[in-house]
Amino acid sequence: MSCLSPPKPGPAATAFTAGQPHPARPAWAALLDWCYARAGHPLPRVERLRPVEVPQPYKALLVHSADMTPTLEEFCGQPPGLQVLSRRREGDTYYREVVLTAARPDRRLLYGAIRICLNHLPSVARRRVLAEQDPLGGILLSEGIPHLSWPQDFFRTEADALLRARLGLRDARDLYGRRNVLLEGSRHLVAEVIEVLAPAENHAPHPRQTCL
Repeated sequence: MSCLSPPKPGPAATAFTAGQPHPARPAWAALLDWCYARAGHPLPRVERLRPVEVPQPYKALLVHSADMTPTLEEFCGQPPGLQVLSRRREGDTYYREVVLTAARPDRRLLYGAIRICLNHLPSVARRRVLAEQDPLGGILLSEGIPHLSWPQDFFRTEADALLRARLGLRDARDLYGRRNVLLEGSRHLVAEVIEVLAPAENHAPHPRQTCL
């Protein structure tokens, strides 16, 4: 399967047809829509934003050309942990739903849906990705893999039942996120990522023991 293709629908998914976006399922949110369909949930409202429309502190965490993993580490003072919620592999294309956490697993920082092109990674990095112990951004940095982080879209969505469960939230509220693509040195696609931040209080730094 080509890494330029959208994800194939799973057994419970609704097919996505490129070039024919549904009003509730914009084309740029196809990866998030795929994750929702696999979970048997309709995609919530997603509103595309201009970078200047993203409010702080979410703007500082989203509107930049850096990987999210080191961004959260710098903001929180410690490397985020990885929880893989589901995964699917189709040849060299590896999809997974993840949550990035602080030191305590119940402190959830981000929900992510990611499509990784394994054939565009060195063998050591591929093995580490499939081991599901570390976030992709941390692997790229620690392995010294040259790459470009290139945000494509920013958005606001609502904390529906699925996002509340994924991020450990009790009430509905607005959440902010982005769609980012990662390109390797030859500008081949390494990954496409939809990143939805938890509410600001989950990221609030604490003296010396941040995000705890």
